[in-house]
Amino acid sequence: MWKKIKQIIFIILILNVLFIIWGRFFNPPITITQIGGLFEYGKLQRDYISYDEMGDKVKKAVIASEDQKFFMHDGFDYSAIEKAMAHNEKGKKIRGGSTISQQTAKNIFLWQGRSWFRKGLEAVYTFIIEKAWGKDVILARYLNSIEMGQGVFGIEAASKYYFGKSSKDLTISEAAWIAAVLPNPKKYDPKNPSPYLTKKHNWIMRQMRNVSLK
Repeated sequence: MWKKIKQIIFIILILNVLFIIWGRFFNPPITITQIGGLFEYGKLQRDYISYDEMGDKVKKAVIASEDQKFFMHDGFDYSAIEKAMAHNEKGKKIRGGSTISQQTAKNIFLWQGRSWFRKGLEAVYTFIIEKAWGKDVILARYLNSIEMGQGVFGIEAASKYYFGKSSKDLTISEAAWIAAVLPNPKKYDPKNPSPYLTKKHNWIMRQMRNVSLK
């Protein structure tokens, strides 16, 4: 029995290693979150593109919105984590402190949820992809796989869905609108923005001036 368990663990480890190597060069065939969107909304709208095809505006907009220290940290923003923990201890609405690297690990390898087990796995994958993939690959995988609407995944599909154009052709304002729906794309809609979303959009546009892609 123990021998079989060890064999299963070994196979799982080998498959994970192969998937990580695959992810260094290719986008994932599909993710658990994408499968969930397909079942929930009956569609899977996505369009994988290369890092260079994405254009700088949407990269800067998403970094400004989600993780302004992306190119400076090692996968974890410890100050953001501490602030999130302090905020959550007050019993207010739960706030996350995840970096783009952590979100990429979750989106590519894992599932949505807040269990400590999943967070532990997320930390392991985050550490590995920071070492094995590098920042540009992590950002590319994130921007191709992130949920951007109801059954819409990735910034290219989102650009075409919301504005009818490729992501490289977005204006600064349009890029900021796409980034503004994160991290709750099922709730917010750039086509019909709430006062909160409009305020966030304006904030992202200001923050984009401080974002460097290196």
